[in-house]
Amino acid sequence: MRNAVTFFIFFTMLFNGGLVPLYLVYTQLFDLKNTIWALIFPLLLTNAFYVIIMRTFFQTTIPNEVIESGKIDGAGELRIFVKIVLPLSLPILATIGLFQTINYWNDWFNGLIFLTDSKLYSVQNLLNRILLDVQYLASLDFGAAQGDLTAGIPTETIRLAIAVIGVIPILVIYPFFQGFFVKGLTVGAVKG
Repeated sequence: MRNAVTFFIFFTMLFNGGLVPLYLVYTQLFDLKNTIWALIFPLLLTNAFYVIIMRTFFQTTIPNEVIESGKIDGAGELRIFVKIVLPLSLPILATIGLFQTINYWNDWFNGLIFLTDSKLYSVQNLLNRILLDVQYLASLDFGAAQGDLTAGIPTETIRLAIAVIGVIPILVIYPFFQGFFVKGLTVGAVKG
């Protein structure tokens, strides 16, 4: 049974429903077009990659002896999970949280698909639009009569400035997640 569930989760990583059914479900069924929820709701679904990472972490890091000691002490499944497993799982939860934060910050595609109201654009949508506008202006041929107007468009500079704007918030939040990584490496339950 475990292998069948693992295969099912892995299969969803390889094949998905596609863009058209996704668009129809979120715009026709859930009526999310031109709402702020169009940026939030599609990314709330669990990613199969995260499930596999967490499963591997639980299998390799959480010792069975710790769970058995909780059972011997009379703790139920929920108490073992909340009091023993979750505190030992802070590194993987911080890792998944960091991945999801980066995923939300870098997401411009949902805004491109589901938003037509420019007041609802995210920062990434605006940066993507600026980049596309600069590339379009650089590709125009104004002719030799007007002089070379496109020589003055700093496309590389704008592209690098957009990259810096995109990285700064991640650099700001990373130190908060780093504490969980260091704490997770030093906390252990079973000593040799």
